[in-house]
Amino acid sequence: MKLTSSAFAHNGPMLRKHTGEGVDYSPPLAWEGAPEGTQSFVLICDDPDALRVAGRVWNHWMIWNIPAHIHQLPENVEKTDAPASVPGARQGMNSWPRLGYYGPMPPPGSGPHHYHFRLYALDTVLDLPARAGRADLEKAMKGHILAEAETIGVYERR
Repeated sequence: MKLTSSAFAHNGPMLRKHTGEGVDYSPPLAWEGAPEGTQSFVLICDDPDALRVAGRVWNHWMIWNIPAHIHQLPENVEKTDAPASVPGARQGMNSWPRLGYYGPMPPPGSGPHHYHFRLYALDTVLDLPARAGRADLEKAMKGHILAEAETIGVYERR
């Protein structure tokens, strides 16, 4: 599979509007090459560079049960349990803890942070309620991942 965004190149800078310093819209994402047997997709966005300053990987977004016929997420997915722009999908709690996408907002002077957007193709639709946390999502996904793809956006707060 291949995951891309029209808002940033892989390992390229993210736009301010997709950050906590801007309007905090989720970036548009698109993918192709899902394997046969895919029943749903999961997208997780996190910041492993946060380990340096927060002592843990910071989760920015978790959305699952994206139907297999959908191959893109629009910009600014609603911050709700079940966003209307992605029928069937559910969103989880991020590290703030808040529901939905909340973008880059690294501490000033902490250097560039790399935001990993990982897409997983699953052989099932998850029986997991909205507002679940990362550990519950990973447990539900275990043994169901057919393929994964990643793109990375970079942001530094001055």
